[in-house]
Amino acid sequence: MINDLSYLDSVIKRALAEDIGPGDLTTDSIIEPHLTGTAELLAREGLILAGIPVFSRAFSLLDPGVQFEYAYQDGAVVPSGAVICRISGRLAPILKAERTALNFVQRMSGIATLTNEYVRRAGEGKVKILDTRKTVPGLRALDKYAVRMGGGSNHRIGLFDGILIKDNHIAAAGSITKAVALAKKRSPHTVRVEVEVETLAGVQEALESGADIILLDNMTVDVMKQAVNAINHRALVEVSGGVKLEKIPELAEIGVDFISVGALTHSVKAVDLSLEILPQDKGK
Repeated sequence: MINDLSYLDSVIKRALAEDIGPGDLTTDSIIEPHLTGTAELLAREGLILAGIPVFSRAFSLLDPGVQFEYAYQDGAVVPSGAVICRISGRLAPILKAERTALNFVQRMSGIATLTNEYVRRAGEGKVKILDTRKTVPGLRALDKYAVRMGGGSNHRIGLFDGILIKDNHIAAAGSITKAVALAKKRSPHTVRVEVEVETLAGVQEALESGADIILLDNMTVDVMKQAVNAINHRALVEVSGGVKLEKIPELAEIGVDFISVGALTHSVKAVDLSLEILPQDKGK
């Protein structure tokens, strides 16, 4: 979706309109329309970069003549103090797009940086760190792109591209067995059926019903180990629910295939970036 310019433009235009409204009172009263200059995007802390296409597009939508020189691209490790890119052109549109562009790249880089920490804690084994659907409404494609830039993997993008039978589905269907049977009967044979369980009895029922993936939700590590032993490679195993960074090495060792982490996107801390206009003589 981030390569879909129509989607990207619709997201950025809404954000720009929200900020600028009928006009930027400060910039329009101070900056002459023809005045040009250069600005630098600076990293105030070490980070994993994500969101450069969105950042750049925010300026280009206000002025297609703005030019960019990149020292880093998405997915790169950026040290504190580094100049990520230089932006040259008319200063009025640069100033008008500044906050919107920074909001996008700071959040997305925050997601990528946190994701990368989870991935590093998981080590070199086969376990994958997954995101969830706990994203900012309307920005899911950007949030999930940022997870990939941090080395993580995407769970389903939405309700349309994967089956995950949760507790409310089970309650409505009557049982895990009934829910799985209906899902397998009414969905394409190429789609895997995942079931969320909270007990060892649920694990057993999910196995007997033919679930392809079993999600162990909010279990203790000891119970997870018992569940993994019971599953014994007859289904893929995912764990979720209150997963903390410090727990990742231990979870990665018990033989699960996936660890899904809502915190990657639902409460991420933006990284510290700033955009600085260079003095006129230095920018030339």
